[in-house]
Amino acid sequence: MVRRNDQRRAALVDAAIEVLAREGARGLTFRAVDAEADVPVGTASNYFVNRDDLLTQTGARVYERLRPDESVLARHRTAARDRETYTELMRELVGRVSAFRAGYLALLELRLEATRRPGLRALLTEQVRTDLDANVAYHEESGLPGDATAVRLLYLALNWLIVEQLTLPDVLSAAERDQLVAAAVDRLVPGVQ
Repeated sequence: MVRRNDQRRAALVDAAIEVLAREGARGLTFRAVDAEADVPVGTASNYFVNRDDLLTQTGARVYERLRPDESVLARHRTAARDRETYTELMRELVGRVSAFRAGYLALLELRLEATRRPGLRALLTEQVRTDLDANVAYHEESGLPGDATAVRLLYLALNWLIVEQLTLPDVLSAAERDQLVAAAVDRLVPGVQ
């Protein structure tokens, strides 16, 4: 049996993210991942049982890489609990996710592929549900203004704003994006000014 290296697996999954973002789901093959990762042909097939395994591990890795680092979380734990802080939190979120362009585009490809693959759909449904529930729980524990419905509405609105920025970046300027984030918070989150 081949000894599997966790660092190599991560490199292969990161390569799969790049391939998905650039070539789409149809372009995601073991050979394409091997080439992107600059490893010998056949390496990816030693790490993933099949294409579904590669797709599901790629989806999990995107979410892993999208998580904010501890310094961001620490900064937000000590910030004021008002709309201004909420707006800055949402701007940071949109900026962080938009900065990982390949990851978000790969995630969009995975979502489309999930319409045809029940296993992938189950994994992504669980991951997105868990992520959304964690966002609601974090919000409720943080003392920020607004409720769970506001969190869910912001999630939906900002996700589409990110799609717009990544797929048609000339539709909205960075300043317009920031204004829209602030307007979304102002209109969806009642509470302290």
